[in-house]
Amino acid sequence: MAKKEEKPAADTSKKTAAKKNKAPKSVGGKRYATAAKLVDRSKAYTLTEAVKLVKQGAKTKFDETVDIAINLGVDPKQSDQQVRGMVTMPSGIGKTIRVAVFARGDKAADALKAGADLVGADDLAEKILKGEMNFDRCIATPDMMAVVGKLGKVLGPRGLMPNPKLGTVTPNVVEAVKTAKSGQVEFRVEKAAIVHAGLGKASFSEEAIVANVRAFIDAVNKAKPTGVKGNYLKKVSISTTMGPGVKIDLASLAAA
Repeated sequence: MAKKEEKPAADTSKKTAAKKNKAPKSVGGKRYATAAKLVDRSKAYTLTEAVKLVKQGAKTKFDETVDIAINLGVDPKQSDQQVRGMVTMPSGIGKTIRVAVFARGDKAADALKAGADLVGADDLAEKILKGEMNFDRCIATPDMMAVVGKLGKVLGPRGLMPNPKLGTVTPNVVEAVKTAKSGQVEFRVEKAAIVHAGLGKASFSEEAIVANVRAFIDAVNKAKPTGVKGNYLKKVSISTTMGPGVKIDLASLAAA
């Protein structure tokens, strides 16, 4: 029986070389690539310049969030170098904040009148344990902490546990609810010594974004641990949801 004629092995060297030489796809797509061309990654811009750049690069169909990331000169592993706080954005944050309040009696009624979305006691705790977490901020009156304390494992990891140092454990639920609704941002240093938060929307005016950034930086500075030595603010950058980061010149943040 005649043997079948063997075909010569295909030369894959050209194909392999072509793949190696092929230009990589732009991270984030064409919009990101276009926005990235506006930014010199080796340069630190003034706050005003940085805000202009992130607004110019925000070209998606939705209103992107303006994010800030701050590298701090702290060691989060040390208990005395934790950085945490709450700050109200002077320009708002461009989104509706849903507030849950643990309170009873008159305090519960006051919270509802102030605009709280969810108000309750043991019944609210049961909903949360069942996974109903459709709120962004949690407030409690001091007498409700026995109930709220049982929810630590659920609320804690999500950053929703009421805390007297943050003003979310208070007898003045009316003020707390109104403040939360007005555009309050909570911040907390992460393991990598970075603090980040959303400070508004790309559709905000440049002046509004600048005001929010300054308010946030001021709050982070005020939260500086007493034991920190050396440079506290090491690097600050802002970006939009789908845009590249823009480094900010720290000297421009100190300007009035």
